[in-house]
Amino acid sequence: MKKKTVAFSRNSINLFFHILTHCNLACKHCYINPKQHGEETLSLPTIEAWLGAFSEKADAANVIFLGGEPTLHPELSLAVQKAKALGFQSITIDTNGYLFHDILSKIDPQDLDYISFSLDGATRRTNDRIRGKGAHDACLAGIRKAVAGGFSTSLIYTVSRMNIHELAMMPSLLADLNINRFFIQIIGIRGKSVKAETDEARLQVSPGAWRDFIPEVAEEIARLGITVTYPRVFLAPDETFECAGLVAGNYFIFPNGRVYRCPLCEDYPIHSLAFKGNRLMRTGKINEMDLFHLNIPEGCVINRLVQPGNLTYAADGKPEYKIACCLLKEEISAS
Repeated sequence: MKKKTVAFSRNSINLFFHILTHCNLACKHCYINPKQHGEETLSLPTIEAWLGAFSEKADAANVIFLGGEPTLHPELSLAVQKAKALGFQSITIDTNGYLFHDILSKIDPQDLDYISFSLDGATRRTNDRIRGKGAHDACLAGIRKAVAGGFSTSLIYTVSRMNIHELAMMPSLLADLNINRFFIQIIGIRGKSVKAETDEARLQVSPGAWRDFIPEVAEEIARLGITVTYPRVFLAPDETFECAGLVAGNYFIFPNGRVYRCPLCEDYPIHSLAFKGNRLMRTGKINEMDLFHLNIPEGCVINRLVQPGNLTYAADGKPEYKIACCLLKEEISAS
């Protein structure tokens, strides 16, 4: 039976747990914002207590340990054990592939459902332009080591104008690496990407390029027996928009105690939950949850507020398409 991991669907519950914000890389599209997310490295007792705040949901919830780079945390393996002991449905580590602290030797493949690697180019030249010199080789070496060690692996490819031309090269690479799952995601205009969008070259892919190209590549990869998850992003005006904040349970936990329900809000202090000490508390109005119920022609109201450049309008002032929720995605597998 295929192992579970993060799920981008209705009724899914995911804990995106940032246990630190420090990283050894400086990716051009990094969304970490120390001013809003903190610079702390959480202690193991704090990690355990914050996981415990979600223990009633554990058997239906997926935990994803992130950073920064989570393998820089010296007690990541123990955090995985704590999550396992609490009975979470699945446990995943998101990593850039450097695999610090000899992490693979400290975790049993039976205790971890997936190690998810980030690669943003099929070639060294493109990936390292985005993620930093040496990142491509380190990621591929990390994947091969994990596969050889019996770990299930997934790979995340964040599509932008810098690397969409190499997405068609990924099927053969994924097959060669024995990757089990492939996640395609669109670049979000948050963190470092906000500045990039004000420069001459925009990072985001046009609606036409996304709709015409991404599903085709996803289907090609799925035919190799690899499960592919990708966002719709752009909906036709007559298609139904759904907000994951209303139909799913996603929690983005940061070291300063902020807990967001929507990643688009993370550059702003409008988080709906926060840890006070080790207690999870609701925040006062107005916060992100107050926005989820608003219905607008553009689809996602938060996207309209914080990423208006994603939208275009016809001569009559009506939006030419809706923006789909980034947390509700398509998933295809080999038939």
